[in-house]
Amino acid sequence: ALPNASMHFYVSRSKSMVMGELSRGSSRPSSPSLQDRALKAGWLKKQRSIMKNWQLRWFVLRTDQLYFYKDEEETKPQGCIPLQGSQVNELTANPDEPGRHLFEIVPGCTGEKDRSALSHEAFLLMANSQNDMEDWVKAIRRVIWAPFGGGIFGQRLEDTVQYERKFGPRLAPLLVEQCVDFIREQGLKEEGLFRMPGQANLVKELQDAFDCGDKPLFDSNTDIHTVASLLKLYLRELPEPVIPFNKYEDFLTCAQLLLKDEEVVSLLYISLQ
Repeated sequence: ALPNASMHFYVSRSKSMVMGELSRGSSRPSSPSLQDRALKAGWLKKQRSIMKNWQLRWFVLRTDQLYFYKDEEETKPQGCIPLQGSQVNELTANPDEPGRHLFEIVPGCTGEKDRSALSHEAFLLMANSQNDMEDWVKAIRRVIWAPFGGGIFGQRLEDTVQYERKFGPRLAPLLVEQCVDFIREQGLKEEGLFRMPGQANLVKELQDAFDCGDKPLFDSNTDIHTVASLLKLYLRELPEPVIPFNKYEDFLTCAQLLLKDEEVVSLLYISLQ
């Protein structure tokens, strides 16, 4: 079964709608600006609101909207889904319908905790695999929450630090500092640290919390391997490694020079015996 990515914000599957119904207009939205770069693109199925059948469309994620086209060659979108103030949720798989990797975008509910009372119509989308669905959810969540300090998994390191510096001096993302401090205090003597996996459901819950702009705190009951797994997951999802690609060869050269220095010191030590 698919994991429920929004454990605290789950809402029952609601009726989807096309953009034309949301805006109550029949005309297509204008083409996005050339300066509004594509953050992600790919094929998704979108459920229609009346017939409830599925349409395969080419989706392009941009700065604050998700556009969909009949195919990837078209320049005029058929519609768009506004993302500002929205919430994106993975939906639990139906055992009677295997292979349906569903997620929804609920307009205008960011920051609202009581999802059950909302009447917002949802856009229901289907990806062709679990990984594809999770990638779309993370990318969309990043667009929604980045202005509020969220969406940090998969975000550029410099973007995260630049935002967090608004609230005080910072050399590394708060998540990294929080994980490292906790591991130093609680986990340096823990056997299998960074080797044994943490609790997958708790790692996912913490990831979702940080991605939604929350800053969950760790306490003495927090599993150390879960925190270590969270830190590894954050570093693994960086679009560029901590050692940048353009500095990779420089680091290799430094390592080789250090190795040669160690060899020289070893030979000198042996010769003096």
